[in-house]
Amino acid sequence: MQQVATEPGGEELSLAERAYRAIRDQLVMLEIRPGAPINEDQLAQSLGVGRTPVREALKRLQYERLITTYPRRGTFATDVNITDLAHISEVRQELEPLAAAQAARRATATDRAALMAVRRELENVDPRRGDATELMHLDLQIHRAIYAATHNPYLEDTLVRHDNLATRIWCLFIDRLPGMAGHVEEHRPLIEAIVAGDSDTAARLARSHVEGFEQAIRDAI
Repeated sequence: MQQVATEPGGEELSLAERAYRAIRDQLVMLEIRPGAPINEDQLAQSLGVGRTPVREALKRLQYERLITTYPRRGTFATDVNITDLAHISEVRQELEPLAAAQAARRATATDRAALMAVRRELENVDPRRGDATELMHLDLQIHRAIYAATHNPYLEDTLVRHDNLATRIWCLFIDRLPGMAGHVEEHRPLIEAIVAGDSDTAARLARSHVEGFEQAIRDAI
């Protein structure tokens, strides 16, 4: 019988899924630094799971370009390469507006409630005192809620992967980005447009948000 863990809200997760999400977010937030070796035993111990769930998680993370394995050397967190920014942005500039528009059309009452909940969290962030890590976690949470509201698992998976890669770049330059709070606050009107079912406005705001992200990184380089 497969062991499961339970998230707040009652969602049951397999141990492999729990390990995947935990390791993924450590890699995305650079808590596991780019180029750092990946030790299965240490991860299993820190997460309180066996090596099998960790191995399953690492297989997925390699596909998502968050880790890489070299023959006879081992497994490592992938480097954050700024030259990837243009490629990642190219994908996101097309798909983020699509996701925002589809979320506006398809969001259920549960989706809208989830989006309004993260909007309220956003209102509680003081731009002058906002902790950078807290802001980045909130940014990820907002994006993932929008993607889920598209009810297109293929679009959601693609955008989660690319948003993860973009967030790693953002985290790498976080000390040079004093306007990050403003960037995260741009989600407020985007969420409002989605909740209101205004697909055109949602798409326009999503594209502007992605373009602003790329420009902010280029200005910081």
